This record gives sequence, C-alpha cells and structure tokens, in this order.
Amino acid sequence: MSPPALARSLGLAGLAPQIAVILTLLQHDPATRFAALALGFAYAALILSFLGGLWWGLAARTEQPPAWLWVAAVIPSLVALGSALPWAQGQPWPGPSLVLLGAALIAALGVDVLLQRAGIAPPWWLSLRVPLSLGLGGMTVAAAFL
Repeated sequence: MSPPALARSLGLAGLAPQIAVILTLLQHDPATRFAALALGFAYAALILSFLGGLWWGLAARTEQPPAWLWVAAVIPSLVALGSALPWAQGQPWPGPSLVLLGAALIAALGVDVLLQRAGIAPPWWLSLRVPLSLGLGGMTVAAAFL
C-alpha cells in the first residue's frame, strides 16, 4: 500500500538537506567543509529525535501499546544527544558521530517493522519509512567519509 501523496512528497523532500550536505562536501572546499558536516550532523540528530516522537505518538494513540514501544520512543533522542558529546568535549568530531547517527537511522527500521507487524503503524508505513531511513542514514554515513 502506498503512503498518502503528501506524506510521501514531504518525506522525500526531507532528504534534501542531507543531499545538499553531500553535494557541498563533494566540492572539497575547506571553507565550507566543517559547516556542511555540522549541518549534516544536526539534521540527522533532529530527524532521529523526530522518529522517536513519531513512535511516542503511535504509542499514545494505541489502546494497549507494548511497554517496549515507550522505551524505544525515548532512545532516539538520547542517541542523538549522546552523539554530540565528543564535540562538546573537544574530541574528534563529527565523523564518528555521523556514522553513529546514520547507523541509528537505519537501525530504526527494526522498530518500524515491529510497529507494522503489531498493527500499530498504518499499513503503508514501511513503504515510506524504508526509503527515508536508508536514504538519510546512508547519506549521513557517507558524509562522515567525504
């Protein structure tokens, strides 16, 4: 089943910021490199936190949500925050943090699969979530190595 057209369009448009980051990094301009990496990090962290909010909302609208869902909904924000700690402490950044965020975005599909199987997410959920998570997660990891 296909997601609503507006959800699909807005979801795909949500990949544009990370596409811009990748295009900027491919220019190999030292003057824009750090800004592009920082923005790519910030966007990935925001979207990861947003996913947790989506899961929380699905739990809240479900009459008897599984307890694991409440926990899963909080983890993305904690991972996003934790991924900023190296930067805050002056350690090498943002490469390792970008890899962590990209991997977390891709791993989040596991929760989405469980939501679909439990009938908590709409029937079209995975047809939207898979390309968005693989796209954003993959570009975020790629940014770490550009």
